[in-house]
Amino acid sequence: MANITVTPTRMELTRLKGKLKTARRGHKLLKDKRDGLMKQFLETVREVRALRAEVEEELMTVHKSFTVASALMSSEALEQALLYPKQSVELTMGSQNIMSVNVPVYDFQTKTKSDADIYPYGFASTSGELDTAVDALGHVFRKMLKLAEIEKSAQLMAEEIEKTRRRVNALEYVMIPETEAAIRYITMKLDENDRATTTRLMKVKDMILKQSLEEKRAEDARAMKVFGASGEAPQDA
Repeated sequence: MANITVTPTRMELTRLKGKLKTARRGHKLLKDKRDGLMKQFLETVREVRALRAEVEEELMTVHKSFTVASALMSSEALEQALLYPKQSVELTMGSQNIMSVNVPVYDFQTKTKSDADIYPYGFASTSGELDTAVDALGHVFRKMLKLAEIEKSAQLMAEEIEKTRRRVNALEYVMIPETEAAIRYITMKLDENDRATTTRLMKVKDMILKQSLEEKRAEDARAMKVFGASGEAPQDA
């Protein structure tokens, strides 16, 4: 009670009751949002783990193929084969709203119509392992882009979950209890004021009744005195 600094009036009580109702409604909505975000976040994390395992496995295949190709070809020939890339990529980024969180959506378009047209060299002077490495790298690129997309989505959702959790805790443990305590304080003060007013009214009523009785007694006494004086017989009769 010592920390409550509110004016104990009925207007303030009405305002606080409205505030409490809004806070409880907001608390429920934020809890539902937090639970929905948590469910979506866990699904995204499972997707990230599965896709990351695939990407790492395919990157290992690319690395092994490049290692074999570099062993079969000279470094100059390998550098010359990959010096001028044939395929170019245009990356675009959009957004998608998930539980009021804007997550990125990546998309890319290749320069040539066929995704298989990615070899910038002739096949006569290069190793077949280099073809395998370039082809595997072209396929894993899409998965890497998808992995970056869902990892960023998971990061943004985690940040939003933390913000929502802090808001839920602030409402649940600070704002709602303080508002309820203020309402109890004002209610108690108003009840005390009502009791004090009732007591004063009863005292005033008693005083008025007492004064009325005294005035009536005084009037009766005056009347008896006047009647007694007019009812005496003369002494010489």
